[in-house]
Amino acid sequence: MSRPRLFERFAAPARVTVVSAPPGSGKTVLLQSWIGQAGLAERAAWVPVLPEERDEQRFWLSVLDALRQTSAGSELVRPVTAAPDLDGWSITERLLNDLAPLAERLWLVIDDVHELRSAQTLRQLQLLVLRAPAELRFVLATRQDVRLGLHRLRLEGDLTEIREPDLRFSVAEAEELFGAAGVQLPALASLVERTEGWAAGLRLAALSLAGHPEPARFAEQFSGSERTVAEYLLAEVLDRQPDRVRRLLLRTSLLERVNGELADLLTGADGGERMLQDLEDVNAFVVAVDAGRSWFRYHHLFADLLQLELRRTAPDEVTALHRQAAAWFAGHGHLVQAIRHAQAARDWDLAARMLADHWPGLHLSGQGATTHQLLAAFPAQTRAADAELAVLTAVDELTQGSLEVAERYLDLAERALASVPPARYGQAQLLLGITRLLHARQCGDLPAAAEEALRLQYIADAPGATRYDLAPSAPAGLGEDLRALALINLGRAELWTTQTDEAERHLDQGVTLAQRTGRPYLEFTGLSYQAAIGFYRSFARAVDRGSQAAKLARRHGWTDDPAAGVASLTVGSVLMWQGRLEEAEPWIQHAERILRTEAEPAAGLAIRTIRGLLELARGRDADALAAFQAADRLAGRLASPTHMVPANRSFLVQALVRLRETDRVEQSLAGLGDQDRDLGQMRISLAALRLAQHNPQGVIAALAPVLDGSAPLPWSAFLAQAFLLEAIARDALGDEGAARQALERALDLAEPDGLLTIFLLHPAPGLLERHARHRTEHAALIADVQSLLAGNRSAPAPPGPRPPLEALSESEIRVLRYLPTNLSGPEIASELYVSPNTVKTHMHHLYAKLGTHRRGEAVERARALGLLAPSPRRSQATRTG
Repeated sequence: MSRPRLFERFAAPARVTVVSAPPGSGKTVLLQSWIGQAGLAERAAWVPVLPEERDEQRFWLSVLDALRQTSAGSELVRPVTAAPDLDGWSITERLLNDLAPLAERLWLVIDDVHELRSAQTLRQLQLLVLRAPAELRFVLATRQDVRLGLHRLRLEGDLTEIREPDLRFSVAEAEELFGAAGVQLPALASLVERTEGWAAGLRLAALSLAGHPEPARFAEQFSGSERTVAEYLLAEVLDRQPDRVRRLLLRTSLLERVNGELADLLTGADGGERMLQDLEDVNAFVVAVDAGRSWFRYHHLFADLLQLELRRTAPDEVTALHRQAAAWFAGHGHLVQAIRHAQAARDWDLAARMLADHWPGLHLSGQGATTHQLLAAFPAQTRAADAELAVLTAVDELTQGSLEVAERYLDLAERALASVPPARYGQAQLLLGITRLLHARQCGDLPAAAEEALRLQYIADAPGATRYDLAPSAPAGLGEDLRALALINLGRAELWTTQTDEAERHLDQGVTLAQRTGRPYLEFTGLSYQAAIGFYRSFARAVDRGSQAAKLARRHGWTDDPAAGVASLTVGSVLMWQGRLEEAEPWIQHAERILRTEAEPAAGLAIRTIRGLLELARGRDADALAAFQAADRLAGRLASPTHMVPANRSFLVQALVRLRETDRVEQSLAGLGDQDRDLGQMRISLAALRLAQHNPQGVIAALAPVLDGSAPLPWSAFLAQAFLLEAIARDALGDEGAARQALERALDLAEPDGLLTIFLLHPAPGLLERHARHRTEHAALIADVQSLLAGNRSAPAPPGPRPPLEALSESEIRVLRYLPTNLSGPEIASELYVSPNTVKTHMHHLYAKLGTHRRGEAVERARALGLLAPSPRRSQATRTG
């Protein structure tokens, strides 16, 4: 294979290149490929070192012979005959003399240098390297570093080093390797990751996969215990180790990482750290994971082999080793590893107590994914029967968006509370309190969230609060952490209601506490929701808080956390309202990918409303309507009222107006109760309807309560929209003065935050053009609006299909796969062993989420989104083309 990124390294000006890596890393093949592709066959002397080479004369004679076969060496290097008194020193001196006049580049390539077992031969080679003429270049391939004094060359910049990380195959190189073997594997990236790009592992996988009936399944299960890999690693690595080293490798193989103290504990010996360092030095698939070389891990495939060998040779010792490891990790504060080893030992009670003791710390540190993995490793019956595990499972299900399942586990936990030992009762109550708060916040039940937040703060502030701490071994001083958790979650619940002032106050207090106690995850969460509140106060503040949250998310790896989705939604909303539609798109897409309706319906409603507004501003009215309708369906899931619901319904009506479905709008508005109909947002939608009906007087009448303040609005953008509609109506009536006054008021409200999108929702270019010719304080803003209107009329729609309005459930996807067939609904139900009504319900949801109305449309959209394979006709057409 051609590996140009590595071939370039051989062209460096350094006189010596060392290729040092474990067996099977592709060292020899790399050198052969480089020589062949660089056209160096006549200028490269190749010397393979024989296994366990101890005869210095034989080695040096092979060096001389290889040099004499090159174009330059054939003229300069004199032949030498083997003799009893001929030693390596004399050959080296003679060789230096012969090569002194060397005028053209010559390479001496020595493969398997580690096999040189004679210290004297190594000293002779070092002499040659240090005193050779500049045109003689050395390439040394070895499984381990050898003592050749190369540190001097390194300091002088005369040494190029190619090591194991450099030799790892990239995905692209692996694709070329597999292609040469006639193997096509779509999921190759995961195999490259599992093999860590190890050339021999990939080559053995490719050979095994050729002609395999199920290549994807085989690749997914490929590991170091696969026969061909195991045989290679046994022969080349494990069987070459002394018994003491072999024992260490086997008994520590069940650890993700190991240090000397832990190795000594599991082997009952000493010197573990030195052995691990020596193994790394000789490239025995042992890798240091810290700068001080005190912690190590094994190559993934090598660890697989070692674990297999341990189970084969000492199966009765595995459980005891896990118990020892669990105790050591717990005693040294490595709690996640301790829990995992307790689970591996099937000591469920110990694992459950450790997880319950330290769960709040994990939660407050943003390690929800870790908690999810730990909980998943417990048997289902254990999670249901243990009160503390049940409550933690409830939190996990809330995070996953499974509200009903979470409520079931919460009920199990409350019923099992009576069986909790007195020593753990206070902690179990604390866990229940945190879970009830998260549940109430997620359901949008503000009264319940406020009650639980106050209860949690009381626990945190109580004089005897230390007895509610997680456990004697847990970090002390969690009172302020719990207060910050309560305040931030209360603020999150208040955000989606009309209580934005209270939400802002509680979030400010929570973030301040999180910063003071050093809880970056709580700070990040609070900042994300502060950004959302800032959206209603000041765009600059919203972006500032959102940027701070994004910075913390990138630093700590929380970019896929729901709070990061809220921050993205806020920034995307700001850009959308400022008319920067294409800049807003990736932010909104990021929020759509992260925010799950099941986990937080209020956030799901918000993201669909913003998506609808973006499409409405682009002129894609049908797509906008589908998004607003999807948001409206979520309104029923909210336990407390929120201003987002009437705002979304107002935009939904405006989308219907733009689609000229005025009769449908009239019916919708007539069906509202008096209280809903008189809301400021709904009066704006009524004004939009009257404007579409060419009834300017109706517009003014609809807006009158809004403009005189008797029908208040939650945000200035709505008021700006109202004044803009009034200006358009007044202009239609010929009242130029009133039209200019209303438009100037709309511009006053739009100017501070650059609210340009309202002028896309209700374009009035002629009115703006005339207004610009009169005295106005907003000439620059009008110019921006005019430019935006001109660009929006000519801008093409973004390419490619948009994702579904909501993620499809597994049940819906199963039904979707049958839609391209000729089976009827009842027949599909029979195939899936469900009722026809269930299939009908799933199809209804599919149409809504895909934004379609008929079965054929749903199939086509699903295919465009990659949810279904292309139709045979289309596939054939693609192949033909």
